[in-house]
Formats: sequence, structure tokens, C-alpha cells
Amino acid sequence: MSTAELLASIDWTNETTLERRIDHTFEDRDLLVRALSHRSYANERGGDAADNEVLEFLGDAALGLVVSDLLCARHPDMSEGDMSKLKSYLVSAETLGRLADELGLGDFILLGKGEEKTAGREKNSILANALEALIAALYLDGGLEQASRFVLGRVEPLLGTAIAPAQPTHDFKSTLQEAVQAFGRPLPRYEVVAEDGPDHDKIFHVEVTVGRDRARGKGRTKKRAEQRAARQILDTLGSRNTEGEGAATE
Repeated sequence: MSTAELLASIDWTNETTLERRIDHTFEDRDLLVRALSHRSYANERGGDAADNEVLEFLGDAALGLVVSDLLCARHPDMSEGDMSKLKSYLVSAETLGRLADELGLGDFILLGKGEEKTAGREKNSILANALEALIAALYLDGGLEQASRFVLGRVEPLLGTAIAPAQPTHDFKSTLQEAVQAFGRPLPRYEVVAEDGPDHDKIFHVEVTVGRDRARGKGRTKKRAEQRAARQILDTLGSRNTEGEGAATE
């Protein structure tokens, strides 16, 4: 399948949701598709289908530049050694994977059938690499300023929690609860609707309900699945408000 055929076959509703999350509409949609295309997906399609590995390389460089500039601006008196350690934490695969998970990036990655079956969307390495590729796509489509804005919006809040890297940066369940209470809507209800895989490697599917609105999320733990479901329904409610329909139910 050629790149043109691939672009024509995609339902852009999903990608538009991602563009809304990152606050950037791509002029070159090919860049976005490539950033989301894992090697397993490109290999299955053959032809001139490209994966995201070259973009990952470029994104790593752009990320390093933006983070280095941030650290020099925020901590001009910090020693080179300490600055290097802090940078290493901020650009580590663990941190990038966590940021990608918070963004819900796994829901948008294009995977081959094998990776899909082995829960590739949950793999930290795939998430981290896709985030770097997305940074590169933003750089190529919107320039360094656009890529920098995206990176800083996610990395800068971590500076205050660098001594506790395991601490999550956002709680979408709490955000959802605060939002529905503010609009006088029913409190969210979470339910595990399915479980896949063996006991030692389960994937949980959780559905959240707010009035007549529903959304689903999945993860290796119930808590992660609930967070992703909450993120999805927040997108739904936020999109409706943007379109001028307020908090009305469908």
C-alpha cells in the first residue's frame, strides 16, 4: 500500500482527536500518519509505507535541545553534572512513556497484528518512541516553536517533581469528577466490562458512564484503564462544549 493509498484509507476522526489534544492541526497529514506508524504496521503494508523510526531520531534531537534550553534558563547556577542528570530523567524512556500514556497516545499508534495481540499500545518503549516521532512531526510541520511549545507544556511541570519521578502528572478521574459536579451532572460510574489475556498479563477494559455519555479505556491495571476512560469522556464532553452544545446529553 502506497502512502497516498494509506492516507485515503484512514478515518481521520481519530487523528483529529489527537490533534485537538496536542493543539495543532497538521498541514501535512502524511507526517502525522508516519509519526504514528510503528515498524510492525509499515512492514505489514509493504511497498513504500514508512515507519516512524527516522522521525523518532529527529524527535530525540529536538527534545534534547528544548529540554537543555529549558534547564539553562531555569537553573543557570546548576552544575553541568546535575543538569545532565536532570535532563537524563526528563528525556528518559520511562518519563516519555508516562507522558505518552497521559496523552493517551497509545490509542492512536498504528500497529501490526502481532504487536496488537501482545498489547503493544501498553509497551513503554513503543509509547516513548511514538512521542519522540510526534515531536519531530510537530517540528517539521509547524517549526521549532510549535515543537517547543508541545514539549514544554509536558516537561516543564515535571521539574518540580523530578525528585519523585513515579508521581503521576495528571489525574483524569479527579478532573472528570470536578467537571461533572461543576455542571450538576451525575457522578461518573466505572465498570470493568471485559478482561483479556492470562492472569499474569491481563488487559482490563473499563467503561465510564456520565448520564447518557459513555467511554471506554483499557490498561494493564484497572486504575490505568479507568484513567484512560476518563480521558476519553473528557474529550467527548469538551468537544461538545466547543461546538456550542454545552453539557447537553445526546
